[in-house]
Amino acid sequence: MSIAIIVHGGAWAIPDDQVEEHRAGCRAARDAGWQILANGGSAMDAVEAAVRILEDAPIFDAGVGSVLNRSGYVELDAAIMDGDNLYYGSVAGVRRIRNPITLARHVLNSPAGMLVAEGAERFAKERGMAFCDPEELIVEREFKIYEQIKSTYDTSKDHASTPPPGERDAQLSAGGYPHRPGDTVGCVAVDSNGWIVAGTSTGGTGYKMVGRVGDAPILGGGLYAMNELGGCSTTGWGESIMRVLLAKTAVDNLHDDIHPQDAATKAIEHLANRAKGIAGCILADRHGRVGWAFNTPRMAHAWRTADGQDGAGV
Repeated sequence: MSIAIIVHGGAWAIPDDQVEEHRAGCRAARDAGWQILANGGSAMDAVEAAVRILEDAPIFDAGVGSVLNRSGYVELDAAIMDGDNLYYGSVAGVRRIRNPITLARHVLNSPAGMLVAEGAERFAKERGMAFCDPEELIVEREFKIYEQIKSTYDTSKDHASTPPPGERDAQLSAGGYPHRPGDTVGCVAVDSNGWIVAGTSTGGTGYKMVGRVGDAPILGGGLYAMNELGGCSTTGWGESIMRVLLAKTAVDNLHDDIHPQDAATKAIEHLANRAKGIAGCILADRHGRVGWAFNTPRMAHAWRTADGQDGAGV
């Protein structure tokens, strides 16, 4: 069985001065996960290791460096899914966990599939996970952006088709793109036993409503994996992603051994046409092939396959 790994670090209008840091972070995550796979380790271990590196890198909107919600604090979501038996673990709205992907993995090994907020943190304590001070997750860059949005955003104009406040300049109908981070992170890995795992982690979108949960921790939206086809992790405007269940759609597109690149492209085209959405996705299939697609100016990503091919892009 051919091993493979692909990671992403967000799809949005990544500024020129942040490109190299995004690329370096994705490479580091890819390399950490690949080392586990190359040594015969599991896809589950590889995905967790890769996503933890992205959560710990302040450049991404996951873990440290995440965006702030309307009350000025960070709320984190994450999920991980096992493509063998379709078990999954998901957490949402956690405030004191630096690496929610690890907590999501603990949930996967519990009777629950998803835990939120206080219940998720109580479970984390039961599993011996250390808490962090919520202030440790806030970086100066995001605090300044929060202050700017807070001073200008008019909540009275919110409605169902309103892009999240952090993407208020997107002007989707005019073909525009968000000028705020959409740095949700994720990883898909295939191990030597043919086990496929997908994981996704995020701080959400800037100035989001308190308690808002996007696509990242939701099966079919932010991630999906099944050994018979492949795995997917997504990033972008979460509400639009959920409307078409982008991750499940992309995985379903792998039928009849369609190449992951074609499957990813088709999924993003469907998102744009049906939900007027903006996003990116990464895919790996049961043969260890990878693909990715996005309809934003940039998406940070890196990958490696068993045939010696690898790369990183933004």
